[in-house]
Formats: sequence, C-alpha cells, structure tokens
Amino acid sequence: MQVIVCVKQIPDPASPYQLDPESHLLVRPDEQVLDETDRYGVEMGLQLAQAHEGTVSLVSMGPAGSMQGIRQALAMGADDATIVDDAELKGSDALATARVLGAAIAATEFDLVIAGTESTDGYSGVAPQMLAEVLGVPCLTYVREITVEEGKVTVHRQTDAGYDVVEAQLPAVVAVTAGVVEPRYPTFKGIMQAKKKPLETKTAAELGVDTTVSQSVTEIAEAPERSSGEKIEDDGDAHERIIQLLEQKKVI
Repeated sequence: MQVIVCVKQIPDPASPYQLDPESHLLVRPDEQVLDETDRYGVEMGLQLAQAHEGTVSLVSMGPAGSMQGIRQALAMGADDATIVDDAELKGSDALATARVLGAAIAATEFDLVIAGTESTDGYSGVAPQMLAEVLGVPCLTYVREITVEEGKVTVHRQTDAGYDVVEAQLPAVVAVTAGVVEPRYPTFKGIMQAKKKPLETKTAAELGVDTTVSQSVTEIAEAPERSSGEKIEDDGDAHERIIQLLEQKKVI
C-alpha cells in the first residue's frame, strides 16, 4: 500500500513573525516547523502503511528553507519526501496549491492520500477537496477513524451529532481531523535516519503547472480593540436595565 501524506512547513507559532510591507504576505524564515495538524496525518499514514506492508511518502509545497519541518516528518518514520519550492508560487491560493500538489502526486502511484483538514497558517479548509478533484478520486473529509481493506477505505466522518460511516474505492483522498490518532515523537534513531532518506526538490515548471497566482492581499489593518461593555450599578432596579438591553437586541 502506497500512502502519500501532504504536509506543510510553517513558521514556529511560538516565535514572532512579520508581514512583508509590500505584498502583505507572511515572511517565511528558513527555520520552519511541521504544521501541528499534519502530524496527525503522518501518524495515520504510518499506521496504515505498517498494517498493509506499505510505504509513506511526503509531498509539500512552499519554501524549502532548512527542511526542518520535513525532516521532522521523516524522523517520525516516513520513507521519502518531495517538496515543490518555487518563488513563482508565492501567495498561491488553495486551488493553485491543490494543482501543484496534485501534479507532484500524479507523478507516482498511490493508493491513499492523507491531508489535514486545514493548515494553521491558512485555514481555507478546502485544499483536500480541490486536490481530490484534480486527481479525479473520491474525497472523504473530517475523518476521525480509517479502515482499509479489499480495495476500499471506510471512515468515520465527524459530525455535530456524532459520526457518519462513509466508504469509497481506492485510490482516494482523506482529510483527517486533529486528534484522530496520537502522533509519535521522533526517536534519536529516527532523527539520524531522516538525514539519509530521499528528499527531492522540484519547481512548478518541472511539474508542468501554471504558476499564475490568482489572489493578492491589497491591504491589512490592525483589528479594532474591543470596547468595554456597559457597567450597571445595582441599586435594586438593575434588572430593568438588563431587560431593556435584551429588548433592544430582540432577545426578548
């Protein structure tokens, strides 16, 4: 079974960050970490590959930098990685990202593609669905449990009321939720092995993907400070003012 996990390197959320004054885009340092949400996808991929005698390959898009985040995933146990690093892709939207990842994935054989529901520095929440459309395969989202057998993938899809059981033929794209599994910590042995694992860097041109960016940030502004509420002194009739405010808001 060949599993591909989509991962993303992001600036360390615990460190200060800056926006480019001209493009208003995030300035990405060389030292980036693995997106926390992607750790769940990597762990799920490793468990499925182990159960079905398979392999786990990583696919990523963005500035390669020091590869710290990618090597974190390799140290967890992934077999190899491909990262698409192209300055022409800076500022790409979810659709462009899906097209690039799709081209990188389509260049090899796969049974299952695993992605996080959304990245913590983008929060679009639509890239997995777009990726599945690009690849021409089914997409199962908000997944909290996965079973693969007899050429099918069966998942528990999380809902507000519980979960739905959904199945699809392989190959397929699965978007997992945080907490679907408990991600393992890289061991010292895994960290040392990660330095020797195959890691390939490609450009959009090498994949034959159009690098036209269809979105731009025209302006940014500080969020307005939250104003203080009205303080009501209770002299025995404070309830009347509360009722008045509720009536104004049409709550009662």
